[in-house]
Amino acid sequence: MGSFKVMKVSTEQIIDDGASRVNEWILAAIRRNVQELDLCLFVEEPFALPSCVFDNELLTVLRLEMNCTLQLPPRISFPCLRTLHLCLVTFPNDNLMQTLFSSCPFLEELAVLDCEWMNLRSISITMPSLKVLIIDDLPFCSVDDLRGCDIKIDAGNLIFFKYSGYLSNKINLYGLSSSALALIHIPNHCGRQREIACRTIKLFGGLRNVSSLRISSGTIESLFLVEHVMDRLPVFENLTLLELRGEFGEHSTKLLIKFLQCLPKLESLDFCEGLGRCEDSSRLTSVPNCVLSSLKTVNYRNLHGTNREIWFMKFLLENAIVLEKMNVFWSNSSSRDQISRKEINNQLHTLYRGSKNSALTVHMKPPCSLRTMSIC
Repeated sequence: MGSFKVMKVSTEQIIDDGASRVNEWILAAIRRNVQELDLCLFVEEPFALPSCVFDNELLTVLRLEMNCTLQLPPRISFPCLRTLHLCLVTFPNDNLMQTLFSSCPFLEELAVLDCEWMNLRSISITMPSLKVLIIDDLPFCSVDDLRGCDIKIDAGNLIFFKYSGYLSNKINLYGLSSSALALIHIPNHCGRQREIACRTIKLFGGLRNVSSLRISSGTIESLFLVEHVMDRLPVFENLTLLELRGEFGEHSTKLLIKFLQCLPKLESLDFCEGLGRCEDSSRLTSVPNCVLSSLKTVNYRNLHGTNREIWFMKFLLENAIVLEKMNVFWSNSSSRDQISRKEINNQLHTLYRGSKNSALTVHMKPPCSLRTMSIC
C-alpha cells in the first residue's frame, strides 16, 4: 500500500454510524503515512478521534475544526509537528491541554480559533520554536464572563502574533523580540470596561519590545474608557511602525494622541480607514515626542474631508519636524463633490509645515492595493 501526504475530511453533520466511517478513513490515512491531516467535523454527540492521531511520528500539519470537546488520549506525541490549528473545539482540562502543547517540541505555527476555554484555569505555552501564534476569541467568548483561563506564552522566537477578542482570558506574553509583528483587535464594549482595560495593559506589557504594531481603533478606545489608565501603559521603545484599523468614534482623536505619547521612536503612522466621519471638537496642545523627533511617514486612507481630519493633518504637518512624506487618499464613499475636494486639497497644501523637506501628496482615489494585513 502506497503512502500519500495530505488528507482532508469535511462533513456538515456526523450522525448514526458516520463517526465510525470517518475514523476508518483517518486510520487508513495514518497507515499510509499521511503527513498533513485537515479535519472539519460537525457532530451531534461526543466524538473521539483515533488515539494514533495524537501519537504520531510523521504528522507535520494538523488542523482540527470540531464543535465538541476535544477528547485527548493519555499519550500524546508529535515529534515532527510544525503546524497546529484548533477551531471551535472545547478544551477538556488544564492537564490534557498542557500535555498537548508540551508534546510539540518543534511547533512553528499555532492557531486557536473560536475555541472554548471555560474548562481551563491556567495554561503555559512554552515553545522556543514557535514563530506564528494566532488567538481568535471572537465571536463566541462572552465579555460578561471574564473568569477565563490564565494563558502564559513564552516564545522568544515569535515573529507574528495576532489576537482578536474581548480578553475573556488573561494573555501574558514573555520574551517577544523586537522583530515580532503584533496585530491586536479588542472591540470597544460598554460592559466590564475596567477589567478589559487592565488586561489590555497587561497584554501590551508583553508587546513592549515589538517594532511593528497593528491595532484596531476599538483597542485604543477600550484603553482610555477607564480613568488613570494612561499612567500604566508601557513605553514601546522599539516601535517604529503603527498601523490603525477601523474608524474612530467621537473624541477619540485625543485618545490617539495620548497613545502616541507611549511611542517615542515611531517613524511610520498608517491609517487604513481614516478617522471616520464623526466630528471631534477636542483639541490638544501637547505634542507627542515621536511627532517632534522621529515621525517620517504618514499614510492616510479614506479621507472624507471633515474638520477633524483637516485639524489632525494640520497638527501633524506643523509639529512633525522630520516628516518626509504624507500620502492622503480620498474615500470612494465621501459625499464631497469634485469641486469641494479640490478646495480641500488646496487647503491642505497651503498648511504650514514644520519640516521644510516634507512632501504632501493627495490622491483623488484610494490605492489599488494595500500592503497591510487585516486584523479584524
